[in-house]
Amino acid sequence: MKITNEKIDQLAHLARLEFDPNEQMKIKADLENILVLCEKLNEVNTDGIDPLIYMTDAQNNVREDIVEQNFSREQLLRNAPKKDSDYFRVPKVIDQNK
Repeated sequence: MKITNEKIDQLAHLARLEFDPNEQMKIKADLENILVLCEKLNEVNTDGIDPLIYMTDAQNNVREDIVEQNFSREQLLRNAPKKDSDYFRVPKVIDQNK
């Protein structure tokens, strides 16, 4: 895979980032180095090696998930800057037209 300026622009758009030309050249070099490393990993002989499902054998010790209603819906919505009947209203953050 070849890293082009168009590919960097596409990734920047998806990540909602903006780069000046100097930063874009540094990022291009970094991405090319990452791809070289990934290609190097393809050279490693993995015959007879079982794939890892988990990186460690450790397990999470978590508490039991018990549903508790500590506050009423009215109490929670009382402090909301904007609300719509039973829901919080939040500003739109994704513009579909871009």
